[in-house]
Amino acid sequence: MALSRGLRCCQRVFSWIPVLIITAVVLWSYYAYVFELCLFTITNTLEKVAYLLLFHVCFVMFSWTYWKSIFTPPASPCKKFQLSYSDKQRYEMEDRPDAQKQILVEIAKKLPIFTRAQSGAIRFCDRCQVLKPDRCHHCSVCEMCVLKMDHHCPWVNNCVGFSNYKFFLLFLAYSMMYCIFIAATVFQYFLKFWEGVLPNGPAKFHVLFLMFVALMFFVSLMFLFGYHCWLVAKNRSTLEAFSAPVFANGPDKNGFNVGTRRNLEQVFGENRRLWFIPVFTSQGNGHYFALKNRSSESQNPLLANEDMWEESDDGSEEGSLAEDVDPSVTIEMEE
Repeated sequence: MALSRGLRCCQRVFSWIPVLIITAVVLWSYYAYVFELCLFTITNTLEKVAYLLLFHVCFVMFSWTYWKSIFTPPASPCKKFQLSYSDKQRYEMEDRPDAQKQILVEIAKKLPIFTRAQSGAIRFCDRCQVLKPDRCHHCSVCEMCVLKMDHHCPWVNNCVGFSNYKFFLLFLAYSMMYCIFIAATVFQYFLKFWEGVLPNGPAKFHVLFLMFVALMFFVSLMFLFGYHCWLVAKNRSTLEAFSAPVFANGPDKNGFNVGTRRNLEQVFGENRRLWFIPVFTSQGNGHYFALKNRSSESQNPLLANEDMWEESDDGSEEGSLAEDVDPSVTIEMEE
């Protein structure tokens, strides 16, 4: 037991190493650009002021989005999807698998669940004791079920999902802007140092490496950002891109694709003035997502009457959808 705790503690400590590496590189780039380039190398005052102002805008937006990506907690299913104490007692005391399945089916009657496991069964996490909402997956690193989980990113030491996906996308965008701004403004001084026009000194090392590091990060970020833009346009998560979500009628990689504009609004919200600011504007609560074919909702056997999925006793908000439950649906235990 003590060994297991020690290993988990070490894992948590080591998981911050990628974040510390990024932080160290960014802090060095700040020093190299502001001090070695702008203050010690550039002689034109107007150019110096303009570069410093624009650089700090990029730096603040990058830092803000990175902070939000790291420290925004992943959203987990609300209490309606968790087994209550009495249901858990009934479930654990029941020895017959069919009876256990029926208990979970009764709970699922009040929940807007469309997706299934690969076998066609209802998705249930025995670790968290929750029926998984659509697009929800269990993260073994965070040890929790995460709403609309995209992936666990070591560079932010956090799960990227419903609560912080917008922040992650903005982080990639402003990281690219930060890198391309540095590369574009450093380029002429890079050539001057390379050709020997400017004298050798500490600034030469910093300017040369600024150029290489900025271009290297920009190229890698460009592919990653382009991939996530494609995912947003198609309304898919990284997990769904590799394994299509399964519905009552089978797998459908475009099951949540409701059109490019609506797909963007699901992530960034309807107020376009807030799209590029790292404040939460995503639509919904992460438990229910509109489907490409609305008619399939009426065919879903896991939905109850609209009035059945209403506010919980503790005031937490949930969505609602329609149709009765078919008790013949099977349950599969997933991790």
